[in-house]
Amino acid sequence: MSTTITIAQTASQPLTVNRLGYGTMRLTGPEIWGEPANRPEALQILRTAVELGVNFIDTADYYGEDVTNRLIREALHPYSSDLVICTKVGATRRPDKSWVPYNTPENLRASIDNNLRTLKQEQVQLVHLRLMGHGQVPLDEQLGAMFEMQREGKILHVGLSNVTREELEAGLQLGPIATVENMYSYAQRTTVKLPHGANPGGEEVLDLCEQHGIPLIPFFSLLHALPKELDKIGEIARRHDATPAQINIAWLLHKSPWLLPIPGTSSLAHLQENLKAADIRLSAEDMAYLG
Repeated sequence: MSTTITIAQTASQPLTVNRLGYGTMRLTGPEIWGEPANRPEALQILRTAVELGVNFIDTADYYGEDVTNRLIREALHPYSSDLVICTKVGATRRPDKSWVPYNTPENLRASIDNNLRTLKQEQVQLVHLRLMGHGQVPLDEQLGAMFEMQREGKILHVGLSNVTREELEAGLQLGPIATVENMYSYAQRTTVKLPHGANPGGEEVLDLCEQHGIPLIPFFSLLHALPKELDKIGEIARRHDATPAQINIAWLLHKSPWLLPIPGTSSLAHLQENLKAADIRLSAEDMAYLG
């Protein structure tokens, strides 16, 4: 099992990172809004993650809002040379905590400038364009704005998030797509309907990502989504003296070398537990049994 993965491997400035990253969304307050309940622990989680070898951190300026970006800056700036901070644009939050599209070219430029300011960076290494309000703003307009900012040097690599297979295929015709970030876990593989819209599943695009050498970054490991299937993952967890959450992460790492999991947590203990999943070796029989 490969322990690293290369983003934009054919580009002039590829990025090689360890295959277990950290997603910061859970560092905010309830409903992904406001400051964390335990700010010192949130800062320590970020520092510990990096100390334990995490060099890929996922964030967005609409987490909080701006909360996770500020925490990252406070905990880790000045950033180590091998640390890749990935952010997302294309959405924003309203005071009622709803999620809404923010994806006109002007919106996207404002978001990139805000991420650069709050993260204290001159260039964002990887930015995912999160697709919301599918079709309201044409994909070519959204990606056109992203590629323009890439040419200006504000963005190093452009990725897509929350994409259907058809949208990914269309995106690949418009320019270099470095990564894809979709919902994906052992128990949640296909499209899910959520209050703020549908989240396409990772399994719908995984083979396409593999064909093009594009890392797929899974988010939202919803272990409760398919309760009947958890009997299997629980059994494998007992065999390896591990937790179901650890087996979920290990399953992703073994499923494809193009998967880059980013399990998030607001607990230092759970962070350490999650990272130990990289040491679990699932056999071919384990993987066949899990399906």
